Amino acid sequence: MMVRMAHLALATAFFAGLALDITVPATVLSVMALCRWLLLNGMPEAGMEERAA
Repeated sequence: MMVRMAHLALATAFFAGLALDITVPATVLSVMALCRWLLLNGMPEAGMEERAA
C-alpha cells in the first residue's frame, strides 16, 4: 500500500511539473505574440500611404 501511495505521489509530481514545463513557454510566447501584434497594429505601414492626385 505504501509503495502505491509513493508511486501515485511521484506520478502526480511528474505530471504537474510537465504541465508547468508546457505552460510557462506557451505563456511567454503568447505575450510576445500579443506585444508584436500591438506594435504592428499601431504602426503605419511603410509605402502604403495614398498620394494625392
